[in-house]
Amino acid sequence: MNAKPARSRIVHRLKITEGHLKKVREMLEKNTYCIDVLHQSQAVQAALKEIDHLILENHLNTCVVEAIKKGRSKEVIDEIMAVLKKTPR
Repeated sequence: MNAKPARSRIVHRLKITEGHLKKVREMLEKNTYCIDVLHQSQAVQAALKEIDHLILENHLNTCVVEAIKKGRSKEVIDEIMAVLKKTPR
């Protein structure tokens, strides 16, 4: 995956997600039924998770490949594992 198109896709998805998050805030301000707010909030969380996956995929296809070619495989693997350990499941 080329970094520039990947970055464009990620930015596009972030903008969409920002709109959804704004909707959550507006729903709360309008005292919308809690379950409806939760559904919208869960959609935002799912969108962010998908964005994380796209960022990781791009990182693996670009930065990690280059680092491995330069003999830094342990460093980049450790870095990815540290990020994954922080990620809530």
